[in-house]
Amino acid sequence: MAITNQRMAERAFLRGLYRDDYYPDHVVDRGREILRRLCERIEAERPSDLAALYALTEAATEEFNRLEAEFDAAGSEIDTVAREEIAEEFHVVATAYGFADADPEELVAARDW
Repeated sequence: MAITNQRMAERAFLRGLYRDDYYPDHVVDRGREILRRLCERIEAERPSDLAALYALTEAATEEFNRLEAEFDAAGSEIDTVAREEIAEEFHVVATAYGFADADPEELVAARDW
């Protein structure tokens, strides 16, 4: 499914992580795909309120939790810089889909990182 929200379709997700050699591109690519799938799910399911949005972001956050092992295997980790970048992307997505009042911490509340 193609993302129809023009802002999200053109978004260069996790740009800061790509610019830093500490984060391997092939793992960051997987993170970018998680965020793109989140956009697709929001467009497909059209959450009507924050609770429904948080359910979708919880699932995406759990995918990032599993991605931590791939960062580790590549000699990297989801450190403070990566945590902030990922959390910011979740908030950008929420805002782009009309949830500007979403709590940034709640969007990634299920995180292990």
